[in-house]
Formats: sequence, structure tokens, C-alpha cells
Amino acid sequence: MPPADLPPAAGIDRRSALPLWAQVRADVERRLRRGEFASAFPGEMALVAEYGVSRHTVRQALRSLRESGLVEAGRGRAPRVSADEIAQPHGALYSLFSSVRDSGHAQRSLVRALDARADGTVATRLGLEESTPLVYLERIRLADDEPLAMDRVWLPARLAAPLLEADFTETSLYDELDRRCGVRLTGGRERVRAVVPTPAERVLLGIGQDTAALAMERTGELRGRPVEWRQTLVRGDRFSLLTEFAGGDRVSLTVSDRATAGADR
Repeated sequence: MPPADLPPAAGIDRRSALPLWAQVRADVERRLRRGEFASAFPGEMALVAEYGVSRHTVRQALRSLRESGLVEAGRGRAPRVSADEIAQPHGALYSLFSSVRDSGHAQRSLVRALDARADGTVATRLGLEESTPLVYLERIRLADDEPLAMDRVWLPARLAAPLLEADFTETSLYDELDRRCGVRLTGGRERVRAVVPTPAERVLLGIGQDTAALAMERTGELRGRPVEWRQTLVRGDRFSLLTEFAGGDRVSLTVSDRATAGADR
């Protein structure tokens, strides 16, 4: 226990009926919301000294913060502030670049591949001959320099060849497609499902075995014709889909057989 003559810490009232651990939790959360721990989160003993409470009290407070998702911690790892979740609209032709930027995060990409190639399976999905040249772009999407998603996209080279000269480190595919190729997608469809990432995917996304992911498959269309096939694997701990609806709107849900759902991974 801390010494009895230790001066009362800010945010702590020993006369309150609220347990000390709950007071510590509330004050730490207040400071988190203000961005006080953006660079580093204090360790247990630092909080013990700061609040003048026992280590058991601090651990109860941290446990509650972990359960609420505000703080992350694991065996052998110091607590840290949870990464902010990035919400993305569902049912709209959105740009992940814009979603990250509009959430107040710095957006950047690590380009793993940008070339022209043939892919018979993707060409068929786009209603093209199997030998049709396609522009292929593969990126690791970063938010505040932490991996957020792995993104792969194919487009017909006859439309998208100018993209081979673009630098996708800090720009949006859709912005470059519009600016360089004069192509602006008019619609499409997307399927989202929960998946278990492979070990290699976990390394690329910087996640452990306890973190789930969402697989997103999109067909982008230009005046009713498919011109984009995209596969995105996004971290479940940093991302959510947001749907707004009003009376009369209908949402279609498809239940897939588990074996079928995982067959293409």
C-alpha cells in the first residue's frame, strides 16, 4: 500500500463512495480522451505513484479499460492506447483512402506491386477474355504508419494503363483513375465476411492470433459494366462498417455455407 501521508492525487477522492479503481479508471479515460497518452501509456507502477493507490487498484482500473477497448495489453506486453477505429460507410462506393483521412488519420501505402499482367480468373469476373491484359496494384494500407489493410485490385489495361506511371504511396486509386484515365466508377457491389488470416497475412497486417479480419470483395462498375475487381483484407480491431437506414430501406443478407465461404482463401 502507498504511504498514508501521500498527498491526494488529482481525480481521486477518498471520501467518495465510488471505489478507488473506478475513480482511477474514470480519470485515466478522461486523460485518454484528451490525447494525453498519445505517445506512450504509463506503466502500472507509474500510475500507482501518480494516483497514490495500490497496484491491485491500478490493475483493476486497467482491466476495465481493456474490457472497454480503450487500452490494449497482453501477456508480457506493457499497456498501450488502442488504435482508433476507422468507420467506413456500407452500401456506398467509398474510398478507403478518404475514410482514413476523414477519420483524422495520416494515410500512406506501401506499394508491393504495380504492373500489367494476365489473370484468367479475374478477367472472367470482369467479363473479359482470359488473356486480356490487366493493371494490377497491391498495397499495404497504413493509418498513422500502422498497418490497416492489404489491398489488391485489377482493372482492364485498356482503361487503366496510365495508372502504371502513378505513385500510390499517398494517393487514392479512384482519384488517379479519374485524373489520369478519365474514368469515374458509377456503381458496383461488395461482399464482406469475417475470416481467419493466414500466418503470412498476420505478419503483413501486424496482428496476433487473437485479432480477426474482414475480407472485402468488390466489383466496381462503369455504367453497368464491371471494370474493377478488388480484394481487401482489413484488420478487425481498427475498422468497422457503418450502415444508415430509414423506414422502407431493405438490406439483403446472404448466409453462405462455411466450406464455400472459405474456399477461395
